[in-house]
Amino acid sequence: MAFRFVHTADIHLDSPLKSLALRDPALSERVGTATREAFRGIVDLCLREAVDALLIAGDLYDGSQTSMKTARFLGSELGRLDAAGIATCIIRGNHDAESRITRELVLPPSVTVFGARPGVRRFAAGALEVAVHGISFADAHAPQSLLPRFGAPVSGALNIGIMHTSLNGAAGHDVYAPCALADLMASGFAYWALGHVHRRSVHQGPATVVMPGMPQGRDIGEAGQKSVTLVTVGDDGRIGLEECLTALAQFQRVTVHAAGLAEWPALVRTLQQALRQARRDHGAPDLILRPVIEGADALAWRLARDRDLALAEAQATGEEIGTVWIDKLEVAGGAGIAPAGTLGELATMLADPPPAALAEGAEAVEVLVAALPPALRDRFGSEDTRAALVRTLMAEGAAGVLALLAGGEGA
Repeated sequence: MAFRFVHTADIHLDSPLKSLALRDPALSERVGTATREAFRGIVDLCLREAVDALLIAGDLYDGSQTSMKTARFLGSELGRLDAAGIATCIIRGNHDAESRITRELVLPPSVTVFGARPGVRRFAAGALEVAVHGISFADAHAPQSLLPRFGAPVSGALNIGIMHTSLNGAAGHDVYAPCALADLMASGFAYWALGHVHRRSVHQGPATVVMPGMPQGRDIGEAGQKSVTLVTVGDDGRIGLEECLTALAQFQRVTVHAAGLAEWPALVRTLQQALRQARRDHGAPDLILRPVIEGADALAWRLARDRDLALAEAQATGEEIGTVWIDKLEVAGGAGIAPAGTLGELATMLADPPPAALAEGAEAVEVLVAALPPALRDRFGSEDTRAALVRTLMAEGAAGVLALLAGGEGA
């Protein structure tokens, strides 16, 4: 008799929107409830597949949350699993450790929340015995590996470990409970249910090590398909994996090749074609796109001034392409063909700001950073790296001003 479970992590239930570009109220509401709908879909999957357990490898919550509406929703969904005889095993990640909800919610009896000390929950699936091991974060910081704190594998059982970890590190993710993949492979466990990194990865060897990614992205930095992993352990101990898509709203960057285009209508048509193709390529109910226009040198100045117009015209395709939203239009590359005459001379001067202007820009950025909530300040980098940021911001601002001054239709 097989043992089957769904492995998920990094749900960040009811997490607030991170993208300031999502200014459409309908879109904001849609994405704002998407993590909840994705979790409901995970529970539906567990019920539909009649699995034995749901494993949640940390960051079920978002640390800043205080609303008990989130807690009541979660309790109701886990209650559906409890009523069907499906167990739930949860560990706390770094965001859960910050959440007040984590400690106040009363969960159904079928739910095991592992503590800061190692714990084991056993299951019997016919002749197969399964031991699920877990350790939670005690607080929001875990600079040391948690792996040495796990107990030895249970003799005669198939051992599964649940851990929230950055492994050896991943771009865009802070280091939490780091450990080496080789050490997981040599642990004697058959399966490692990991969480923390929002991109899916699978490593198979002496152990099967899975980072399922997050089930629902929240902004363009979390673009692409999102999923959970359905795991089947056969009577012989063999492990089968199935990726199950879960995102209701999918973020996606779309490259728009505009090299050689010199006329505005041709650019708009190319952008329209890219939107239609993206809708055909991606099946999520709601598709949130960020078009990135590349090679539009002849129209770069016009785009800098009229990118809102480009989006408005591109979305008026004259045909139904489904639920496609645009959060922002990006223009890759430099400023393109500079205007002539006095405006061209001004563009040359602005391309290399004098030290006094850079110093004034740096001071403005420091004032802005100091006014931000502490949790957001790191997004501007450290004091040592802000010089490059100041140059970038000044270049973008100068390009926008020059585009407005250029006027007209042309370059």
